[in-house]
Amino acid sequence: MDMPEYTKINTVWKRTERGQIIEGEYATPELAYLAGNEWEWTEKVNGTNIRVGWDGMAVEFGGRTANAQIPAKLVAVLRGLFEDRDRLTKVFGTDPAILYGEGYGAGIQNGGLYAPEQAFVLFDVLIDRWWLSRANVNGIAEALGLRAVPVIGRGTLPETCETVKAGLVSQWGSFPAEGIVARPVVDLFDRKGERIVAKIKAKDYR
Repeated sequence: MDMPEYTKINTVWKRTERGQIIEGEYATPELAYLAGNEWEWTEKVNGTNIRVGWDGMAVEFGGRTANAQIPAKLVAVLRGLFEDRDRLTKVFGTDPAILYGEGYGAGIQNGGLYAPEQAFVLFDVLIDRWWLSRANVNGIAEALGLRAVPVIGRGTLPETCETVKAGLVSQWGSFPAEGIVARPVVDLFDRKGERIVAKIKAKDYR
């Protein structure tokens, strides 16, 4: 089953050779051009990237890359979530679909802060060649009994960075969020045909 890797997400700012952000110098010309527009924010979850593929008949799981290993406990969670083929057929029919999400929870990164058990949260859906809108992603999540990443605000890219810099509490509990993933409120693509998405991490301001 063909499961494209998820869009590479650029940090808002360029980095020095030591990996420190250079505030004021945007990582790409697209980010610089769109900086003053309105972006939608979702919480960045500190976990492991997961792909769930549906070809109309069967389900396949993958990590961020073809060589990535998925923890055994998380595989069991995914099987439980996606074992109902009738439900998948009802939602997608025979259309090929890729669900992109994050595996999180105890044993994954600092996941014990998120949940005592491993879990999956959905953040994007690709059906055939079409990326779904946020509303439709949430609709897919509801139909499949999944959690979707929470939308936590909107603003320009400078406002995004200032929000993270000021300190952001996670939607999962009373601990600092890892950061924000921001997308233009209208999906846009660069010259390579890749979606324009940006991230900023809290640790970049510590």
